[in-house]
Amino acid sequence: MAVTLRRRYPVGEVYISHTSRRAGGPFLHLTPRREGTLTGNPADGAESYSLVRRQRELASLYATAKSLTALGELDEVLRSIVRHAHDLTGTDFTYLSLVGADGGLSARASEGTISASFLAAGIPAGVGLGGKVLASRSPHWVRNYAAATLIEHDPGFDRLVVTERLVALLGVPLVIRGEAVGALFAGDRSERSFQADEIALLSAFADHAAVALDNARLYEASRTSLHELRIAYRKIEKHVAVMQRAQAIHEALTGVVLAGGTPGDVAQLLADQLGGGITLLDRTGAALVRRTSAASPCDAPPETDLTDAVRDARSSGRCTTSVTSAGVARSVAAIQAGDNHLGALVWSQAAAGRQGAPDEADLRTLERATHILGLLILKERAVVEASERLSGELLTELMVGGPGISPAQLARARARDIDAGHLDLVLVADSPALSPVDLYHHLRDIARDHRGLAGEHLGRATMLLHSVDDERTVEEVHRRLRRTVGGPVLAVGERVVHHDWSRAFSLASRCGAVMRAIGHTDLGATTGRYALYAMLFDTERVHELDRFLSVSIGPLLDYDRRRGTHLVDTLSAYYAHQANVAATARALYIHVNTLLKRLDRAGAVLGLDCRQGNDLELRIGLRLHQLRVSAAGLP
Repeated sequence: MAVTLRRRYPVGEVYISHTSRRAGGPFLHLTPRREGTLTGNPADGAESYSLVRRQRELASLYATAKSLTALGELDEVLRSIVRHAHDLTGTDFTYLSLVGADGGLSARASEGTISASFLAAGIPAGVGLGGKVLASRSPHWVRNYAAATLIEHDPGFDRLVVTERLVALLGVPLVIRGEAVGALFAGDRSERSFQADEIALLSAFADHAAVALDNARLYEASRTSLHELRIAYRKIEKHVAVMQRAQAIHEALTGVVLAGGTPGDVAQLLADQLGGGITLLDRTGAALVRRTSAASPCDAPPETDLTDAVRDARSSGRCTTSVTSAGVARSVAAIQAGDNHLGALVWSQAAAGRQGAPDEADLRTLERATHILGLLILKERAVVEASERLSGELLTELMVGGPGISPAQLARARARDIDAGHLDLVLVADSPALSPVDLYHHLRDIARDHRGLAGEHLGRATMLLHSVDDERTVEEVHRRLRRTVGGPVLAVGERVVHHDWSRAFSLASRCGAVMRAIGHTDLGATTGRYALYAMLFDTERVHELDRFLSVSIGPLLDYDRRRGTHLVDTLSAYYAHQANVAATARALYIHVNTLLKRLDRAGAVLGLDCRQGNDLELRIGLRLHQLRVSAAGLP
């Protein structure tokens, strides 16, 4: 039989004088046509064909190796390896498997296979022909895979053998630096043996393929390292930019302080640099300053919603952040000076614009800003305390140096925008919950609003101020003190006459002692109702007041308690109506005779005639009893 075979390899036309038993297998006894003639000696034709085929294989192997070394992607290299091996060997199909982390083989690329699930095939370690190839690191082949008894079969792969109609199989190892990393397989769908030259050809190709595979892995590792390096470089660039921005903000904050700026200036700078809104809270949680960025404004939350956040920031010592249901991120940093809480700094911004929580560098900037604000607050506090010390010293000088005021004292008061000549009310405050020093700190704000003086004098929180309506002024001061203190406060005021502040202070202090003795703890009043009793009793010995009440009206109180009568109330009404029987009876809604009987009974109990004029002690006792009952809130 003579046919002309044209292949894509760069070899001339040849005539087949004899072929192998199988179409598509290696050709034998091929005679090249020369100058239009056919060589008639078969032996000469076979030798010539073998030489031509060897040249073709070497040329193809060289071209294949050259193309493999030019590839980069691992999956592309694997597919190219299988495709070139399939073309070179001329077998029915070719596939490549790599060793996995568990030591087993898994197919990664194939050419000429039928089943799409072939690439999902995996063979456990040490199983199948691949296990023998990897263990020995040398080629192995079988004439009939299904009937082979010298290899351990895997049921899953055996099912694929049936699907692919795999019969003869040759496997050669892929070895990289002494380690078998996979195997290259060539198979036929009919039973056959593999010749030495075929094994050598596939092995040589596997060696080149291993180099290409190693290059691909190194290339992939290089690309991964380069990608990671680029990511790290971008992170470094970002970090440097953040650090430069933080340094610029810190320098700007320092510049504000050195230029004599206020906490409001610092808050505005932070709002402009960070965006959103900045709120400065004092130590009580009240808002002192609110600033908003013009570029990205954000409304500040109410102070009542920040109580828990401020407490968490104080306990942790770091900035705490939470996101509200409205999508506003609130970051709170406490302002501390040692163990002294000075306030808090609140940064509000739209969380959606920053993908949730704010940047960590911005939070550190907020924390550094609290240090700046702490210094400013301590500076302002030192100035205020110095001013208050001068205020207290001036108050003490007026108290001790009066009555009257010297030109020097007038000038010192005028320098503080205070008219000392109009300080015509002395107010003394007392609270069971606060010391005089702490209470004085609350009084100073009120004194500043009234252009007065506040200080501590003889162990009492004292204030000098101008007043038009003393009762109203004292009640107003009492309300403000009670609101800021958050508890009961006793405030007593006395008008100053002829600049005699010392006398007014003494009377207000004594009246305060009387008020406490009869049970008042939360009241703002002038001395008018208590001045008489303050002069009658030694306020340092309040038990004398109790003894006086016991002697003056004690029997009457005891009689009412035992009998359920109202003799004390009857006598109080009688004296309140200037001993007018008819007016008293009308006020009590009783008959005149009933009133006279009650007066006689009261006189009998007390051992005196209540309708006589010698009743001063009784009247004082009844009045003190009424004040004590009103202090206790009894009907």
